[in-house]
Amino acid sequence: MTTIATALLHALKDYGAKEIFGIPGDFALPFFKVIETSGVLPLYTLSHEPGVGFAADAASRYRSALGVAAVTYGAGALNMVNPVAQAYAEKSPLVVISGAPGAGERDMGLGLHHQVKHFDSQFQVFREVTCDQAVLDDAATAPAEIARVLRRALKLSRPVYIELPRDMVDAACDRVPAPEAPQADKDAARACAEEIMETLRGADNPALLLGVEVRRYGLEQRVAELARKLALPTATTFMARGILAASDAPLIGTYLGLAGDTDTRRAVERAGALVLLGVILCDTNFGVSKRQIDMRNAVHAFDETVHFAHHMYPAIPLGALVDAMLEIAEPLGDATAFDEPEPDRGLQADEAPITPPDIVRAVNDLFAEHGRMPIASDMGDCLFTAMDMENTELVAPGYYATMGPGVPMGLGIQAASGRRPLILVGDGAFQMTGWELGNCRRYGWNPIVLLFNNTGWGMLKVFQKDTGYNDLDDWRFADMAAPLGGRGYRAATRNELAGALAAAHADDSTFQLIEIMIPRGEISSTLERFVGAIREKSALGKD
Repeated sequence: MTTIATALLHALKDYGAKEIFGIPGDFALPFFKVIETSGVLPLYTLSHEPGVGFAADAASRYRSALGVAAVTYGAGALNMVNPVAQAYAEKSPLVVISGAPGAGERDMGLGLHHQVKHFDSQFQVFREVTCDQAVLDDAATAPAEIARVLRRALKLSRPVYIELPRDMVDAACDRVPAPEAPQADKDAARACAEEIMETLRGADNPALLLGVEVRRYGLEQRVAELARKLALPTATTFMARGILAASDAPLIGTYLGLAGDTDTRRAVERAGALVLLGVILCDTNFGVSKRQIDMRNAVHAFDETVHFAHHMYPAIPLGALVDAMLEIAEPLGDATAFDEPEPDRGLQADEAPITPPDIVRAVNDLFAEHGRMPIASDMGDCLFTAMDMENTELVAPGYYATMGPGVPMGLGIQAASGRRPLILVGDGAFQMTGWELGNCRRYGWNPIVLLFNNTGWGMLKVFQKDTGYNDLDDWRFADMAAPLGGRGYRAATRNELAGALAAAHADDSTFQLIEIMIPRGEISSTLERFVGAIREKSALGKD
């Protein structure tokens, strides 16, 4: 026998979690005490619940495993709904654990602090942004409930919610059942794979397009092997930028429609048969393509279903399909005919003002000299700028597109990997969650933060000019780095950027914040193409 709290912690570890991010509160204090005293998983406390959610999500994405966020009831958990919604939209298996009132407190007949409408209002809210939920209010059923939701999180690669009343933390219970190996109908997967291969053999210029499920289910090595065996040009979607970056698969770039590389776009859009593996069909992945992808010539494997033009195979997990295809794969193309675009390098270190392409060259020069770093990017032009950087592991809100994940996601990457990350963030997003950098000193984290400061919500100004409410004041963020325990630089010229980046990389004792002053109106090459494509499509729609 064990206790519910201890059983839950051991189950999280057995099911693949490596750490917990959290913020304590009165209803969660008993559980947090067990986390600390048991030592089953390390605990990283941050400053604000959204940062907790973003960090746990990033750890999950980086490791292709469960991420864990622990908070208190009401004011804590409801403050984290937005990161959980992001995890749901972008298919990340985040486990949310919330403390809750005990049975005696619920029976007092009084409204309880942190309560919204009903005691189960929070539970109902989280039903909308998670794929499964459990309230651990019965010691006899708690182990099975924990196993059920954790299995669902891994199977569907989406967040789940666990509510732990504080009077149940030390209740005696059995251990949680062990993880079960995923089961799949191998004959069905083989039949599906054979039909895909037949489709590819009969098509002109077949190609592969990869999505986030490849990373979520830990399939990168097997998919890289499949791409090599098929010898087909292979692209990633906008959301999946960075997967297979360390492989020798025949990658040709990231598909961004008219906003992206011409050769990549043509290879994807002109494919006589296009196999989409784990791709979320959404506007950010396909919304700016002039020709669009003809799904009648596509095979789409997603959410354990494989869709052909007029029929589908249900209950085929992506891993089972990839394994079946590996067994029968044969060369079908000439992958050497396509090359991934060469990174733009060679920053001219002069006194000219800094533009986003200059930041691209500076980072690519850094990577060429010292090796690639994992990147966490916020939403906005910093993410579009990342598309032109050398292909490396990338965590970003490419579909849900919320502001604020950049800094805490970078901290989540470092906690999960031990590697020093590069964080890209705009001044508007930094105002939201940048202060989480103050936690770096406690945990020995030392990210390099590139803060794109154009004193405005820059991406919004691109789409809506001549507005005052999209302008921001100059907060002089670099001056705030030292009080937070880091080192700050303010760079307004290309020469200052080159010097600051070299100094930041050389100093690994703490976090480094480079505040890059960008003139208003300067945008990345990719965002410029993206905006141009949107305007062209809008003009065509008016004809």
